[in-house]
Amino acid sequence: MENRNNITEFILLGLSKNKKVQILCFLFFLLCYIAIWLGNLIIMISITCSQLIDQPMYFFLNYLSLSDLFYTSTVTPKLMTDLLSERKVISYKNCMTQLFTTHFFGGIEVFILTGMAYDRYVAICKPLHYAIIMNRQRRNAILIASCAGGFLHSLGLFLLTIGLPFCGPNEIDHYFCDVYPLLKLACTDTHKMGFLVIANSGLMGLVIFVVLMASYFMILYNVRAYSAECRHKALSTCSSHVTVVILFFAPVIFVYIRPATTLPEDKVFTLFYTIIVPMLNPLIYTLRNMEMKNAIKKVWCNERCGQKKPMI
Repeated sequence: MENRNNITEFILLGLSKNKKVQILCFLFFLLCYIAIWLGNLIIMISITCSQLIDQPMYFFLNYLSLSDLFYTSTVTPKLMTDLLSERKVISYKNCMTQLFTTHFFGGIEVFILTGMAYDRYVAICKPLHYAIIMNRQRRNAILIASCAGGFLHSLGLFLLTIGLPFCGPNEIDHYFCDVYPLLKLACTDTHKMGFLVIANSGLMGLVIFVVLMASYFMILYNVRAYSAECRHKALSTCSSHVTVVILFFAPVIFVYIRPATTLPEDKVFTLFYTIIVPMLNPLIYTLRNMEMKNAIKKVWCNERCGQKKPMI
């Protein structure tokens, strides 16, 4: 444990050493971060201020947007700051904090997506019992379980990493503190720990992804007997969710399913589930969802119209 105290800070190598590329990346991620906040806040306000908040699917979507904001905020502001800095440094304590919070909110997002898939399965495959099964208590229980699952997932990785000795070098070949780059710097054999990370992140992601895909295959099987109109409506409500699941889980599985090694491609794939997916979620869930579109128009149009009304 004394060896660990030799390292008080880490140097993040980031995405590129080219100054022009760094400036372009900063502008791109700034636009992405603004879009993430605007898009997710619009969704949250539109759901909260309308009757959609009483529907389980939008109840989960509201909290998915909230977790998106927290999740991307653990990484993006630091990334943008480093892109304009000569020396990209993060203290040991802040590094461990970033590791914990990133996986905590990422884990919450994974389990909320699972809850949303369960909601769609019940709505389409058991429509007569939907209101009874997905009552307020069940929705709150799924949300609490998502937070607990994210905490346990993050705590496991945090405890694995916090006990590692770091005695140099201190350069992390990434743009934030993640578990595999840190294992690579540890002054000890991390072979067994790498398999624990695979079990905690890689296999967990793979199993949940398979379960989610299986649930949608079951939905496809059940809607065969529906009329064309009902079948189209059922599939349209699921298509946006399937898109988000694939965009999120595919890069996660690529990064964490293999042994403790880092590849140059990891940074690009990590950008997908830390920045790109949180930015695309609002678009995906609104462009193909008429109820969400109507709620946005109703809430934001009423606010604008209310501002324009002359005082009597």
